[in-house]
Amino acid sequence: MNDFAALRARFARGGQSQVFRFWDRLDQREKELLIGQTKKIDLEKIVGLTSGLTLQEEEEKIENAEIRPAPSIAHPKNGGNPRVWTRARTVGEEALSCSKVGVLTVAGGQGTRFGYDGPKGTYPISPLTGKSFFEIFAEKIRYAQEAYQTKIPWFIMTSRENHEETARFFHDNDNFQLFPEDVFLFEQGEMPSVDFEGKILLEDAGCIAMNPDGHGGSLRALVQSGAVERMRQKGVEIISYFQIDNPLANVADPAFVGFHIEHGSEFSSKMVTKTCPEEKVGLFCLVRDRLRVIEYSDLAEEVAVKRDIEGCLINRAGSVAIHLLSRGFVEEIGGSFGSEVCLPFHQARKKVAIIDENGEKFEPEQPNAVKFEMFIFDAILFAKNPIVVETLRCEEFSPVKNLEGLDSAEFYRAQQLRLWAQWLKRVGVDLPCDSTGLPSIRIEISPLFASTEEQFVEKWREIQTKPKVEDGAYIE
Repeated sequence: MNDFAALRARFARGGQSQVFRFWDRLDQREKELLIGQTKKIDLEKIVGLTSGLTLQEEEEKIENAEIRPAPSIAHPKNGGNPRVWTRARTVGEEALSCSKVGVLTVAGGQGTRFGYDGPKGTYPISPLTGKSFFEIFAEKIRYAQEAYQTKIPWFIMTSRENHEETARFFHDNDNFQLFPEDVFLFEQGEMPSVDFEGKILLEDAGCIAMNPDGHGGSLRALVQSGAVERMRQKGVEIISYFQIDNPLANVADPAFVGFHIEHGSEFSSKMVTKTCPEEKVGLFCLVRDRLRVIEYSDLAEEVAVKRDIEGCLINRAGSVAIHLLSRGFVEEIGGSFGSEVCLPFHQARKKVAIIDENGEKFEPEQPNAVKFEMFIFDAILFAKNPIVVETLRCEEFSPVKNLEGLDSAEFYRAQQLRLWAQWLKRVGVDLPCDSTGLPSIRIEISPLFASTEEQFVEKWREIQTKPKVEDGAYIE
């Protein structure tokens, strides 16, 4: 039996022979593509996920009474102990100076949701100069490298859809002045979409309908791409994780790193106080005394709305998708499906364009498929000593996900301008602002000058000739 016959027989035994239904009408290139896709599919995993299912997700049942607020390290501006933060910052600065921290950015998405045709990371987002998400983060990394006299390698997870365009963007921009050996792009893994009977779907006669395996798939992709081995070679012990669409994220926060080290944590996370029960962020909580995240869509209303005697939400620790992971933990949990520790797959019913059994294109009006994906925060359940550290929404959380309104590009730009106005006020420069703190002039402060308030105040005091702050001012 030749290799193809063996492959086809394996899919037939797994009840997925329909994948090759149109084999005889394919040309050579299409056959090679289909074979390549099928070889990457862990068929046993698919069988395990779909066998005997009505494809209703078998989530762990959590009683509302079992959910308690998660403990967190309070920010100094919200009652946290300044001495504790200073000590953690010192520990983190030492780790950064010793090149023990690397950066991981999840950037597999397109900008479709906010009306942009291209990889989300290439979108021009800064208020004045139109720097892309990628350039903003590159400048933050460059600032940290200079501040700590270190190297901080940058690992960027792309997708099949945007990998080539992202790589070209970095090439065309000379890696934003980062050394090429310190920038590593790798592709996110994929899973086949299945129908409600567990059958793998085709998007074309010679192409399986695949979907990204979720942000939790970043751990597996780090291992399989060789990125985690490169981290080991570079001496990286701690991975700073964030998503591309949150330009306020602090890529190398010494206090956060310090807390991670001091607590012997394998998985640390940042949180902000939820604005309202309906806010679409995951919730850090304790369930049976174990830290975990519950998705906003899975949180019972009676738990979400519960308030204390002062009127504050009891369950208010919202996840902002900023984490620190120990490299050894990623090596363990990012192994193969057969390893002892593996993130669970979640199911989502979606509309997927396919070809039917007659080879006709079909655009569904209702969900017709199940997609499987992993969530990064599920890793908390497997980690030693996970912790949650508070950050301030105005300083570090303004995701860009929508075309207009809340969480749009303009919403972020306004928040960023308010933040810069606060920094300038700290050093005695008062900008004309409205009642919300939004300045009436457009300015921009490059991350190469400062990306946090403390950095800005220190840098401003150092320079002899202060830049003139007026409409259109760019401070670098």
